[in-house]
Amino acid sequence: MLDNDQLAALIDNYCAAWNEPDAARRAAILARVWAPGACYTDPRADLAGADELSAHISEVQKRRPGARVVRTSAIDLHHGLARFAWRVVQADGSMLPEGIDFAEISADGKLQRIVGFFGPLAAIPAS
Repeated sequence: MLDNDQLAALIDNYCAAWNEPDAARRAAILARVWAPGACYTDPRADLAGADELSAHISEVQKRRPGARVVRTSAIDLHHGLARFAWRVVQADGSMLPEGIDFAEISADGKLQRIVGFFGPLAAIPAS
């Protein structure tokens, strides 16, 4: 099992992959953190493998040139499952709403699955 520093490095390297415009360097980052066949799901994507994730990241970068993903919370971990908050900071410094990712950590300390959500949870309407 990962200690807190190893877990933070894993998640921060994953976020760094989202910020890397060079496909070869991004692939090298993903090779360090992404388990073979690992899955990624968010409201706009459902894919498997580092190559598919890298291609998806490239498409996101094309839509938001110069934007960066930054982790905005501590990382909670229990039973091989982690959660952390993140935010996209656009090239002009403006920020998109915070999102949250849930991560399954493989036995060898890599990311096996990421499930991401965009924006805050909606409040229950007053009745």
